[in-house]
Amino acid sequence: MPTRATIRAVVWDIDDTLFDYTSADLAGMRSQFAAEGLPAGYDTAEQALDRWRTLMKLHWARFAAGECTFDEQRRARVEGFLGGPLSEEEADDWFARHVVHFEAAWALFPDAVPVLDALADGYRHAVLSNSSLVNQERKLKVLGVWDRFEAVLCAAELGVSKPAAAAFHAACDALGLPPEQVAYIGDEPDIDAGGAVAAGLTGIWLDRSGTGGRPELVSVSGLDQVPDLLAGNTRFGAPDTFG
Repeated sequence: MPTRATIRAVVWDIDDTLFDYTSADLAGMRSQFAAEGLPAGYDTAEQALDRWRTLMKLHWARFAAGECTFDEQRRARVEGFLGGPLSEEEADDWFARHVVHFEAAWALFPDAVPVLDALADGYRHAVLSNSSLVNQERKLKVLGVWDRFEAVLCAAELGVSKPAAAAFHAACDALGLPPEQVAYIGDEPDIDAGGAVAAGLTGIWLDRSGTGGRPELVSVSGLDQVPDLLAGNTRFGAPDTFG
């Protein structure tokens, strides 16, 4: 029987894990369209948001591969979304207006602060996000939880993004802990939980929608389940999974 590791720290994803990114994104788009009108080529806010998210995934992959800078991927998203060539200034101006509407809808999930409270005394905490520090620092401060974390690491500054092992190891290094003493919690099964496991951490998939279908991953349907999960000495009811 392998020796059980003790989890000493929890590293968190932010968007759609602690912060309700999806709801804020949709509400922000609807607010912007109400103020500015729906861009040409879209019939509904939902259709436009689907396109926005597709472009985000496409251009984030380019950034993760080192093909463009963080600002370049953002400008490419705006240009693709609006369907025409834009100058850097035009793209940045549109995105700045979008952020105003987006931020007005920001909210943590109802279970975020309670789980951070419940785990405050027993574990150290950090953040690892596939975003930029300027974005996530502002978000965490506005939402009132910035001081909960010892370290906040983001892909734009690290130069590497999840699910690369180097991203997870950077978070462990920031805490001064080996991977086997760190749990990572996020809403993406492959990028978050799967990537964490491959890097030697304990990966926990936050499956809020009950998608399922990934029996090889430890999962929870809400953050309220995490304290009991961690209290199981990292075994989570699967004695042969971790060691």
